[in-house]
Amino acid sequence: MIQIPNIANATPIQIIFSVLSIVTLATAFLAIYSKKPMHNAIYLVICFASISGHYLLLNAQFLAFVNLIVYIGAIMILMVFTIMLMNLNNEDEVHKPRVTRLGAIVLFCLMCVVLIAIFMNSKPIADGSYDVTGEDYQSINVLGKLLLTDYMVPFEFASVLLLVAMIGAVLLSKKEKSEK
Repeated sequence: MIQIPNIANATPIQIIFSVLSIVTLATAFLAIYSKKPMHNAIYLVICFASISGHYLLLNAQFLAFVNLIVYIGAIMILMVFTIMLMNLNNEDEVHKPRVTRLGAIVLFCLMCVVLIAIFMNSKPIADGSYDVTGEDYQSINVLGKLLLTDYMVPFEFASVLLLVAMIGAVLLSKKEKSEK
């Protein structure tokens, strides 16, 4: 049974975490649900900013500022420019068939079930079953060595993914030649 904590006994960190969680979930939902592309981008920026707040609560200042600089400062600006270049109008919008929508809903539900199963079967960190190496992952030296040794392949996959996203944005923004 899920217990709802008493808010009168909550610490300021718990209150900040709760507010950031509500903002993150609400803006993520609105980014998906909103029909106007510019509103989607604004909601996504707010969602990324609240995720940076979560990083700060976890004492991960480096990740918080990288999130601000890379995601909000670079990727979201690229998305906003792409939206502006595409000049999306309601009459130009292609409506997806019902089969596509149904497939997306089924895929979303399956992903939710898998994530809930993983969450329910995971061990809490507080029980001390995880090894603590004592390394300071806030250090850029340690983080750089870790990214370029143990996590080299996922790091390269992320760079390829960003390259593909950039190429896709350029291709979407190109004007098609009309045949006369």
